[in-house]
Amino acid sequence: MALEYSFVIPVYNRPEEVRELLESMLQLQFYRDYEIVIVEDGSSITSKEIVEEFQKKLNISYYFKPNSGPGDSRNFGMKKAKGNYCLILDSDVLLPQNYLLEVDKFLQKNYCDCFGGPDASHPSFSNTQKAIDYTMTSFFTTGGIRGKKSSVNDFQPRSFNMGISQKAFEASGGFGQIHPGEDPDLSLRLKKLGFKLCLIPNAVVFHKRRIDWSKFYMQVKKFGLVRPILNKWHPGSAKITYWFPTVFTFGLLTAIILAALEFWWLFLLYALYFMLIGTHATIKNKSLGIGLLAVYAALVQFFGYGNGFIKSVWYIQVLKQDPERKFPNLFFKNA
Repeated sequence: MALEYSFVIPVYNRPEEVRELLESMLQLQFYRDYEIVIVEDGSSITSKEIVEEFQKKLNISYYFKPNSGPGDSRNFGMKKAKGNYCLILDSDVLLPQNYLLEVDKFLQKNYCDCFGGPDASHPSFSNTQKAIDYTMTSFFTTGGIRGKKSSVNDFQPRSFNMGISQKAFEASGGFGQIHPGEDPDLSLRLKKLGFKLCLIPNAVVFHKRRIDWSKFYMQVKKFGLVRPILNKWHPGSAKITYWFPTVFTFGLLTAIILAALEFWWLFLLYALYFMLIGTHATIKNKSLGIGLLAVYAALVQFFGYGNGFIKSVWYIQVLKQDPERKFPNLFFKNA
């Protein structure tokens, strides 16, 4: 089957991100035509004028629709797409020149109906963005699950860098109304339907992520809130590692209390762990400043996710409350 690619990019009030993404797409090395579908999700600050600047250079379709969330906007874009394979990106990514070549080369040899790829930081990113990228991708903080080859069998593609065939999209109905969490939910449903999912290790994107600490905290807290809901929807998908941030948080608080009572052994273990993170991030990024920020980013990540996770476990799994009623901000009603 000849693969025809359609990029699907939802955007909400981020026109300058769209400009940077399209500029990176001008540099893509590829020998066949592809299309770009940009879906404006009810933005008050639109990307229309920026898209028009690029329409003579790139094959772009632009649609404006009422706000209904990124999942529903991706579904809208895939319905409009002309290709038989959709490549889904967030607006806050940049593409390296070889991105589409790597995707096509892999799928021609190892076809799968849904794939995900790793993310990395770009040299132009701020130190905060690089520190956050480190904590979200490092083996020492997440186990490297977003790009670790040994995790392929359990890999759940993320929608900032995901591909899905039109066949799989039509069979699954696409993304649900939960957000965040719509991407692992779709991945788990696709597995149940018998579709093959895979990781393309060389299909890397540069992902900006959140640019300040409060937004990052809220993002990871929502990740924590969502996971017990997904575990309830998809029995058998739960893993003991999902508890790590919560255990880490309670352990650190215990270590501080014990240190106040002059029992230092647990606190010293945490200190060694943070030294490991800081040292590794410093060496990887060749920057002591980023290394120190990575320690803070790890704290924000663990506390945020752990807080959200234990709260959701209590209300959803212990008290058996309805997820949509308890956490309405995680769902788009009109999706």
